[in-house]
Amino acid sequence: MLVIEDDEPIALALVNGLRRAGFEAESVGSAAAALNALPTEFILLDLSLPDRDGIELFHNLREVTTAPIIMVTARGSEEDRISGLDLGADDYVVKPFGVRELIARINAVMRRSSAKEPEPVQVLDGVEIDRRVRTVRSRGNVVACTPKEYGILEFLARDPGKVITRQELLDGVWGPHWYGATKMIDVHVASLRRKLGAPEFIETLRGVGFRIVLDQ
Repeated sequence: MLVIEDDEPIALALVNGLRRAGFEAESVGSAAAALNALPTEFILLDLSLPDRDGIELFHNLREVTTAPIIMVTARGSEEDRISGLDLGADDYVVKPFGVRELIARINAVMRRSSAKEPEPVQVLDGVEIDRRVRTVRSRGNVVACTPKEYGILEFLARDPGKVITRQELLDGVWGPHWYGATKMIDVHVASLRRKLGAPEFIETLRGVGFRIVLDQ
C-alpha cells in the first residue's frame, strides 16, 4: 500500500497504523516519488502535494495503474467530495480522521474491488454493453449514453432480473458518500429507456428500486 502524503508526521502515523492492521505500507512525499514507487496494490492520495496538484496526479496514476485510490485530504466541502468521487476515486476521506475509520474504508473498497468481474461484453435482449470501451448498442445501433446513464445500465446489468435499490445504485454509480437527491436517478433512467428504444427494459418498482426485465 502506497501512502502519498508530504506531511511527515501524518505519513508516519498512517504507515504505522496500517502496518499494525496487517498491511504492507510505505509513504512518499511527492508526485514524482509516487509515480516512481509503482506498481502498488492500493493508494492513499493526499491532494495537497508540493510538486503537483493532487487531482492532476490522480489522472496520472489512473493512466498507469488500476489500483484502488482513496483520496485523503483536508478539502472537505461537499463540492470537493462530489468532484473527487465523480473523477473516479474509490473513496474520499476528509482530515482529520481516525486510523480505524480509514482502515474500515480501505476494507470496504477492497471488498468491492475483489467482487467477481462481469463479462466484458454482455448482451441482454438486444442491448449490448461493452465494458472494455464503455459503449452501448441497442438492436445494433450505438446509444449515446452519458457517463451516469452508462453507469446505471452497467450496474443493473450485473444481475439482470434482480431488484437494485436506489441506495445500491447511488453507492455503485455515484459513490458511497453521495449526498444528493435520489430523484435524479429517475431522470437518468427515463432518458435511458428513451435512448434504448425499449421502455420496458428497465422496470421501476415504486418505493424500492429498479431492475432489468428480460423476455422469457
